[in-house]
Amino acid sequence: MNIVELFDKGGVAMIPLLVLSVLSVATVVERLWFWSRVLRKERELVDRVLDRAKRDWGLAEEIARQARNRPIGRFLYAPLKLHEADPELFKLALESAADEELANMRRGDKILEGVIAIAPLLGLLGTVLGLIESLGSLSISDLGTTATSGVTLGIGESLISTATGLIVAIVSLAFYRLFQAFVFNQAKLFRRSGNELELRYRQFWLQKVDRNAQDGDASDTKASEESEASKDSPDSQESEKSKDSEAVGDR
Repeated sequence: MNIVELFDKGGVAMIPLLVLSVLSVATVVERLWFWSRVLRKERELVDRVLDRAKRDWGLAEEIARQARNRPIGRFLYAPLKLHEADPELFKLALESAADEELANMRRGDKILEGVIAIAPLLGLLGTVLGLIESLGSLSISDLGTTATSGVTLGIGESLISTATGLIVAIVSLAFYRLFQAFVFNQAKLFRRSGNELELRYRQFWLQKVDRNAQDGDASDTKASEESEASKDSPDSQESEKSKDSEAVGDR
């Protein structure tokens, strides 16, 4: 039995099952191509960005910018491109980028979910329609005669649509769970790398604030020393004496 005969004996339900199978195959192929590019050397990229962030944030930003064709690269570049951002804005950029990238990774899931839910029902519908057609031509007087052999054959053929629907749903479910596992692993990677990057940025921000505070204290100390030195200078003392003399003369 070839494919053409199989579809012919499966009944009218085989046509929508064919459409669903084409949708499922197209989605699976597209998602496999997507994940084959995403999963390649992404951990190496994360380690490079985090390592450069210890010494040079500008270099870390450049590495992430060059990897913007990957989800993890866009995720890391989103906060790094915000120059001199406060830690809360840095964290917000990480969270929004993660939500956007994970949503893109789930693209096609709704199609697979629909195929998984509808395909078995269509197969069952095809079987019911086949049984109705097979049993509709059978009368009570035909029971126990050779006329029932055709009915038995029709019942067997009507189960083809159920088997086809189950096959389409099972294959789609297997790839759906595989893609869900990929998304789950990506979420863990985003969380880990985002937390480490945020922690290092907060340390960098605190060090920067401390340096600015120290520079401010140093400038204030220098200004006060210069003021005291100007007061102790001879010109300042003579000016004060002249002011005192003028005050005495006025009295």
